[in-house]
Amino acid sequence: MDTSRKADLKAIEQKLLWLACWTVHNANHLREKTDGMKVGGHQASCASMVSIMTALYFHILRPEDRVAVKPHASPVFHAMQYLAGNQTREKLEAFRAYGGAQSYPSRTKDIDDVDFSTGSVGLGVAITAFASMIQDYLKAKPFAADRPDGRMIALVGDAELDEGNVYEALQEGWKHDLRNTWWIIDYNRQSLDGVVREGLAGRIEAIFGAFGWDVVRIKYGALQRAAFTEPGGEALRDWIDTCPNALYSALSFQGGAAWRKRLLDDIGDQGAVTRLIESRSDDELQELMSNLGGHCLETLADTFAEQARHDRPVAFVAYTIKGWNTPLAGHKDNHAGLMTPAQMEAFRIQMGVREGHEWDPAEGLDLDAGTLSRLVAETPFFAAGRRHHQAAPVATPGPVLLDDRTLSTQAGFGKILDQLAKSDHPLADRILTTSPDVTVSTNLGPFVNRRGLFARDMLADTFRDQRIPSAQKWAFSPTGQHIELGIAEMNLFLLLGAAGLSHSLFGERLIPVGTLYDPFISRGLDALNYACYQDARFMVVATPSGVTLAPEGGAHQSVATPLIGMSQDGLAAFEPAWLDELSVLMDWSFDYLQRDGDSDPDERTWLRDETGGSVYLRLSTRSLEQPARREDDAFRQGVIDGAYWLREPGPNCELVIAYQGAVAPEAIEAAGRIGTDRRDIGVLAVTSADRLNAGWHAAMRMRKRGHRGARSHIERLLGGLPAHCTLITVLDGHPATLAWLGGVAGHRTAALGVEHFGQTGTVADLYHHYGIDTDAIVAAASEIAPGRPVRLVNPI
Repeated sequence: MDTSRKADLKAIEQKLLWLACWTVHNANHLREKTDGMKVGGHQASCASMVSIMTALYFHILRPEDRVAVKPHASPVFHAMQYLAGNQTREKLEAFRAYGGAQSYPSRTKDIDDVDFSTGSVGLGVAITAFASMIQDYLKAKPFAADRPDGRMIALVGDAELDEGNVYEALQEGWKHDLRNTWWIIDYNRQSLDGVVREGLAGRIEAIFGAFGWDVVRIKYGALQRAAFTEPGGEALRDWIDTCPNALYSALSFQGGAAWRKRLLDDIGDQGAVTRLIESRSDDELQELMSNLGGHCLETLADTFAEQARHDRPVAFVAYTIKGWNTPLAGHKDNHAGLMTPAQMEAFRIQMGVREGHEWDPAEGLDLDAGTLSRLVAETPFFAAGRRHHQAAPVATPGPVLLDDRTLSTQAGFGKILDQLAKSDHPLADRILTTSPDVTVSTNLGPFVNRRGLFARDMLADTFRDQRIPSAQKWAFSPTGQHIELGIAEMNLFLLLGAAGLSHSLFGERLIPVGTLYDPFISRGLDALNYACYQDARFMVVATPSGVTLAPEGGAHQSVATPLIGMSQDGLAAFEPAWLDELSVLMDWSFDYLQRDGDSDPDERTWLRDETGGSVYLRLSTRSLEQPARREDDAFRQGVIDGAYWLREPGPNCELVIAYQGAVAPEAIEAAGRIGTDRRDIGVLAVTSADRLNAGWHAAMRMRKRGHRGARSHIERLLGGLPAHCTLITVLDGHPATLAWLGGVAGHRTAALGVEHFGQTGTVADLYHHYGIDTDAIVAAASEIAPGRPVRLVNPI
């Protein structure tokens, strides 16, 4: 690196450090507070990352590269984007306030050029590996434009490596021959509550090496390496290498005089090393001992450039000091610590920033504002402007309707996908399926047999080549459309998240479809939430579900997942009972995944469907006898909106049974039995408690804002019922999923469902045990509206 370039990078490094620290200081000490709460921020974590981010963004990266920034380095990221013109002073001044720059980089909440949201530690690290896999997947597809490969880069806190999902991702990357991935570890050896264990760097190297990564230590800066060549330098190097983490941090906080005393006490009786130490002032000694590799722009730039010559995955262990070049440097309590006003004042003077000019981009630098702006604008990474791509939507073929008279929704899902796989419709080419080792048992097998498994290189199906009969024709090739994962639900949702961002990251549209067993949504819930927070678009098909998976017992039966579907933002949850409902929902979902319209609500439902989102289908293994096929527009719209009348109530209706999912036969049979004793009974088929509930709350909000005529879909469905009418709700899931229906128009309600872990048995046994069978529904009708006899065939 030439002297001029190094000086430019040093100026940017200084400015990023100042702006990051000032942004946090302004939020905590200067901005008016009304609640007395600490705003927070991470000045020390920013300081340890500023050199790494300067060398990366302003020297190495290209527009096609994508970066997941360590959450606690968010102020550095926002400061960098501010210099690039992608962030505003107003939002920096409002950091961690309403409408301001976010606490952690966010694709959906921030205005700057965020590649991956971060915040839940570990997830931003791992998703880069899956983004690299998706980049390779697209590169092999004929519909994708030829683009240069980008590197998928994660800036990782060393304590972040405690997260288990990081290692799950490492193993999956090894299976799929991962490439073009860099993880740059901020090895400051401090965590939230203390100092990390000795020898962690060696463990990191061993683990990454075992999975085929190159591991590069960036331990010594140029000043240190030069000192090591002086007489006595080897002794200094040996002392640094054996110095405990806690001691190095403590001496960094205490400064040059403390370094001098400790070094002289430990190794100063050797003449050469004594002269090396004594030849430097306290300030120079502090600078030397702080010149770790992760703070040396020259070392960082040269190391990154060397590794950029190949596409193997690389883990960089960059030694840093938490709080580098600030008054917080090295202190064990600095993670959430803040510079006091007095410390910030001294820091301002140290940085050459005049009072009142704290936000000026070039303040305190030897560069003028125009030169700095030009320097940033000419940096390759920023020269292309914002790097979020767009991709045209792919039309859907319309519902794929099935003729089966008896079938489960899980099997129907597989047959619908198989029909699409057989077609030459363009949408079929964009479908990417994936599953954590349950491909066959979730009925993805037929699609995979037709479309194949993906790998960058051909891998034959040995069983087929050896003429051993098998239902699975599992050959791997670049044309394949299924990515098979190991048993790790976190990896499933991270892959769905990466694939669901392909239109924005890589400019190519994919329709990701992932399957898993319904109860194990909970096991991957953090990654699911993370994918939705980024506005990734995918379909997750969870099956089998509920206690209906009777012989499997409580370990494989799900209870709470309908409530997860209702509460998860960015995810439209459905639980169809019938095949024609499933056909309509899958076709609608393929379109919904691709929408990117405005957020104005549809005044019919008050749902913001034009913005699009992801979809969760909760399916069942229970085969049901199917009703006559329904293809009218009203039926299809009701299925999409969340409910329709299977049996419309009369004007004097006394009872409505509202069901969702596989308990449909019990609800219908109960209605028939109760109907001989109650007038005008209604049966409401609920396909999405989630959309009904969301629309109801949205309509109530709109009425508060002056839209007095706002009515949701469920309000229109229930609005004509007499006040004395009672509701019975039932599903194979938590009863709270539908219990709220009674609050829509004030009807008395009995909510039936499952509240406890399941056990083994037949479907009839378990439905009876948990009170969701026909007799339970009939009994509930008698209890909630006494005074009229009700026939019980098998009283509980």
